Amino acid sequence: MSDSTSFKKIAIVGVGAIGGLFAGWMGSRLPAGRVQLSAVARGETLKALRERGLTWVDADGAEHSVQVTASDDAASLGVQDLVIVSVKGPAMPQVAPAVRALMGPNSVVLVAMNGVPWWFFDGLPGEAAGLQLNTVDPGGVTAQHIPTAQVVGCVVHASAAAPQPARIERIKNNQLIIGEPAGGVSPRVQALSELLTQAGFGVTVSERIQRDIWYKLWGNMTINPISAITGAPCDRILDDPLVRGYVSAIMLEAKAIGARIGIPIDQSPEDRHAVTRKLGSFKTSMLQDVEAGRPIELDALVGAVREIGQHLGVATPNMDALMGLTRLMGQMRGLYPEPTKTPQ
Repeated sequence: MSDSTSFKKIAIVGVGAIGGLFAGWMGSRLPAGRVQLSAVARGETLKALRERGLTWVDADGAEHSVQVTASDDAASLGVQDLVIVSVKGPAMPQVAPAVRALMGPNSVVLVAMNGVPWWFFDGLPGEAAGLQLNTVDPGGVTAQHIPTAQVVGCVVHASAAAPQPARIERIKNNQLIIGEPAGGVSPRVQALSELLTQAGFGVTVSERIQRDIWYKLWGNMTINPISAITGAPCDRILDDPLVRGYVSAIMLEAKAIGARIGIPIDQSPEDRHAVTRKLGSFKTSMLQDVEAGRPIELDALVGAVREIGQHLGVATPNMDALMGLTRLMGQMRGLYPEPTKTPQ
């Protein structure tokens, strides 16, 4: 793929707030006919997309309508040039066959998800190179369907809400970081950057996307579950000195793991807290999931980091406690799987 015009047929898998943001901006801000948008959806989202298309509301309150070809049968949409995957971590093994059905040998899969992805250690040198994480890809199901060679990683620094199916509102920020799992800057990533920039996103191309994933995770992996347990917005979490100290202790454990896998972080936890405070008061995505009765992304945010630590022999007592408390909260609400055996 030599230029951005190669990405003509684009499918979205996961038309929630972030997936809808991709569809909305590309469908309304690119020249007419520039792309053919489709989506894999089901239930009320599928019904809404078929009846009225995707609606997104910009910062000025203006509504925009985007027509998207939607189906619950991925194969019926045909092979795509670009597949954008933006689902919650727990759903990934279930949607992997649908993603595969959209792929040809030259298709690119842009993975725009929270936490540690299944392909994280493919192409990352060091003592954990090639590590397969059972917490995020049990049995390697996702890896079997989606070859890492066709994946481009994406870190999303944007927020939006989907108060109704196929309706996207309260969009803040529009920054994306994209990069190859194997590192470096490829022609296809440059072409994808051009396309997304034309659609109105602020795009940074990373030469080592795992670093950017890890840095975002470093803040998210604590604030998200603590907010889900307590119901507190992020500013209240950081205002409590005992809770903030606990957050910092977990971040130091994750920082030690990062150093072992070749992703050192120069900042202190307090440096990162200052960055988080600038975002103001907001409900984290995990708290929103709990309030809406949706499965929580605990494994991709906390479980995966803990699993890496176990692989490397790095002790994580504070992280262990956070994992246990959040897991139990989720199980009691039916938002996290019950154990199949006694936890070790």
